Amino acid sequence: MKQYNSFTEIDKQLKILHLQREIDLEGFKLNVNRFKSDLYPSQLLGGLKGMVQKTLISYVLQRFLAYRKAKQIEQ
Repeated sequence: MKQYNSFTEIDKQLKILHLQREIDLEGFKLNVNRFKSDLYPSQLLGGLKGMVQKTLISYVLQRFLAYRKAKQIEQ
């Protein structure tokens, strides 16, 4: 346990702790707001959109390669 030699030291430490608490509270608020914005439907659909695009491109390429292979076999 820390020992203080004067009330001035105690007041200084209390101010530091108060400011640290305020900083932590603001950081918490920022994290909550980021979390909320990540849950917006537009954000969720944005991630889904990329996944759908990749899946669609993969499907189209597979179909194209299968079609091309079938044409080569016919010739």
